[in-house]
Amino acid sequence: MRALALHLGLLAGLLALHFVLPAYHHGNLARVMVLASYGVGYNLLFGYAGLLSLGHALFFAAGMYGAGLMVQHGGLGAAGAFVVGVVVAAGVAAALALLALRTVGVGFMIVTLMFAQAGYLAILHFSEITGGDEGFVLPQAGRMLGSVDLSTPDARYLAALALFSVCLLVSLALVRAPFGRVLVAIRENEERVRMLGYDTQATKWVAMVLSGAISGAAGAGYAILFGYVGASFAEAQYSILPLLWVLLGGAGTVLGPFIGALFMFYLIDLASGVTSAHMLIAGVALVVLTLFAPQGIMGEVRRRLWRGLP
Repeated sequence: MRALALHLGLLAGLLALHFVLPAYHHGNLARVMVLASYGVGYNLLFGYAGLLSLGHALFFAAGMYGAGLMVQHGGLGAAGAFVVGVVVAAGVAAALALLALRTVGVGFMIVTLMFAQAGYLAILHFSEITGGDEGFVLPQAGRMLGSVDLSTPDARYLAALALFSVCLLVSLALVRAPFGRVLVAIRENEERVRMLGYDTQATKWVAMVLSGAISGAAGAGYAILFGYVGASFAEAQYSILPLLWVLLGGAGTVLGPFIGALFMFYLIDLASGVTSAHMLIAGVALVVLTLFAPQGIMGEVRRRLWRGLP
């Protein structure tokens, strides 16, 4: 109950901020919540199952393009396009998992990176459909949820909060269920889990599909809420960013992706207002945080204050 109260309290705080934040931070926090949903999906695979993926941008982009193309060329509304984006991302994750999970360690990293790059190049190649490197802007009609215009700041913030709430609470339920305990056991000692009779390959496959679906939901949500679909979201940096968010916030903690995404977003935002070499400042801050909080922010909270923090 304490864990549930903590996570519901965060969501209640985010809802309260909707009414008091100035316009600039209001828009930023909506973006952070969508990106944090992406981090939640990544954390399920890396933080709990111990599988380091370097190709998660493939799932984020699959959700984004699945939703965006359905709006642009299929004439679907926001709800239908969002569902298509999630299904496409889950399907891509399911297919990739069949191949990637045949490898371990560095092999898994290379396979996921290779397929993510293939996805990026496919987007550039089929530019007549995808818009290539420039991408495309979604029409206003495709950003309507019934009579609600999701392009308005208030509706966008509340929709981003709803997306993040679902991803966060689903993640919390999964990691506290027997399935989540098995994932942690696989991360710690897969051979022993296999000896206990668990099908570790099937468990990791399910984890990868769920991770891909959540990441795809974030991609679809980003496309609909912010009205843009572009190839830059399929580049390698969007596979590295969720890894940074999870490491900074605390791998294997439910709140870690949100804390890491919020910290990283505002660190870069504030540093860019000081100097053009803002990434240097961000890099130094990240090194310092890594040295003094190697388990991430929420990981240190769990180590020092609350051992039972999920």
